[in-house]
Amino acid sequence: MEKKSTMKAYIVAVLLLVVLLAFLGMRYKDAPIIVEGAETPFAGTFWSLLPPIVAILLALISKEVYSSLFIGCLVGALMYAQFDPWLTVQAIVGDEFGLLANLTDGWNMGIIIFLVELGIVADLLNKGGGSEAFGRWAKEKVKTRASAQLMTMLLGCLIFIDDYFNCLTVGAVMRPVTESHNISRAKLAYLIDSTAAPVCMLAPISSWAAAIAGYVTSKQVNGFQLFIKQIPWNYYCLLTLLMIIVISIRNIDYGPMLTHEYNAQVHNDLFTTPERPFEGADDYEAPAGKKTYVIDLLLPVIVIIIACIFTMVWTGGYFDGVSFTDAFADADAAYGLALGGMIGMAFTFLYFWLRRTISFEKSFESVPNGFIQMVSPILILTLAWTLCSFTRWAMFSAEFVNAALANAENLKQFLPAVIFLIGAAIAFATGTSWGTIGIMAPIVVSVFNYDTEPVLCTIGLAAACSGGVMGDHCSPISDTTIMSSAGAHCYHLNHVITQIPYALTVTPVAFVSFILAGIIQNVVINLLIAAVLMIITLLVLEKITRSRHKDMWAEMDAANKKLYAGR
Repeated sequence: MEKKSTMKAYIVAVLLLVVLLAFLGMRYKDAPIIVEGAETPFAGTFWSLLPPIVAILLALISKEVYSSLFIGCLVGALMYAQFDPWLTVQAIVGDEFGLLANLTDGWNMGIIIFLVELGIVADLLNKGGGSEAFGRWAKEKVKTRASAQLMTMLLGCLIFIDDYFNCLTVGAVMRPVTESHNISRAKLAYLIDSTAAPVCMLAPISSWAAAIAGYVTSKQVNGFQLFIKQIPWNYYCLLTLLMIIVISIRNIDYGPMLTHEYNAQVHNDLFTTPERPFEGADDYEAPAGKKTYVIDLLLPVIVIIIACIFTMVWTGGYFDGVSFTDAFADADAAYGLALGGMIGMAFTFLYFWLRRTISFEKSFESVPNGFIQMVSPILILTLAWTLCSFTRWAMFSAEFVNAALANAENLKQFLPAVIFLIGAAIAFATGTSWGTIGIMAPIVVSVFNYDTEPVLCTIGLAAACSGGVMGDHCSPISDTTIMSSAGAHCYHLNHVITQIPYALTVTPVAFVSFILAGIIQNVVINLLIAAVLMIITLLVLEKITRSRHKDMWAEMDAANKKLYAGR
């Protein structure tokens, strides 16, 4: 019955979309093009955001991401081609903004190669007994659910060089640990996602720091220095990490996540829904006749981390005399990660051959297996990249944002809070925090003169970064959200639906904190106020949730007592 009603809602939504597109086609048939260099009258208007909005709404209605993303791309192609059928087909497939353009893009292909490499390594770690050994160690050493969640957070904080790498590596390492404590896949995906982009946004040495430093093109201030200064003002990222600590220690869950955690703890169902991505991939193997150790998992992961750092700074010219910081700022992250992943993958093959835990023939089964595991995220990423390409480059959505902020000069103290909300909306619609910050950062340094308003300029950049991460966390078409689902082996829309209430919990606290930051402009006082507000909000939510769902919490408490009784 539920599936039939979902199908009806999906059909109704598509029919309404057809009516809207027909109206737009007639309304803008002879409209002038307002953005120089654009090829459609929709460029630079609110309608430039329609394709991603359509994709997101359809995904949330249908809980089916592939068709929703494709229809979003189709809407973008229709608007770009001004509703000419043949030109629309050319646009969606073509080599300017369409599927071919995104699949032949060097950056995108580098990320796809890196995904496949990590999929192969993950399968090797499973076949070689590394995952099984780590899971066995975790059962002995990690005694509580809280410590398992905090350990996931700690590992996420340690892998700060790149969010893509973070998502997949933390997932591979922590799946056996969280599984042994009956932590749902949705909760693991949330922990991964919330320690990926936020941690990279706060780390001075990361691909994010490099990208944002490059976005701040101002003669008044060095981009990297401004990035460092914005860290203590970056409320969404800081409060997200604080939230993980509080909900892990206090065992707070609410919204759809509570259902997933209830099923994991009471019914030993880590997925809740019928969808079981990567089914069988987590049946951890112990090689017959061979003793396995934790180092069998940790050493390949450490080698990959070191190799990726090495190759990233190499692409930035570190070995040609460029400083380490500047090398990170100029690094080609996609190429560096693909190259580092190749080195790490080769080491993992060699390591398990020398350990004789996998035969030569069996080890190469991991190549197709690892690729198969990554087919779903690669398909979603390709569609998401295509959608973003139409929105940003074909429809000039940045021009619309520029126009929206053009008359905000008289509200400068409150402008960081406004920038935070606008950044969140753009990132949610486009699915890219990097792209959002790329739009917003130059606007920030043009609105705020760093020579006369250094604090407000710093807070403004922090607000843009916070908004980008917040919208990215909520968006079903975000690449890091997609890869967090892949890393956790979680059905993608389960991750989206369970994470949104948690992200929206941090959002109002961050918004209020940015308002107060614009008024008080004292980094220590404002940070303390933000932390106190966040803790109070979570404690109130805990009280409300436990009061409304007493029976569920009683069953969960009883199940946990039984689980830990023999440990």
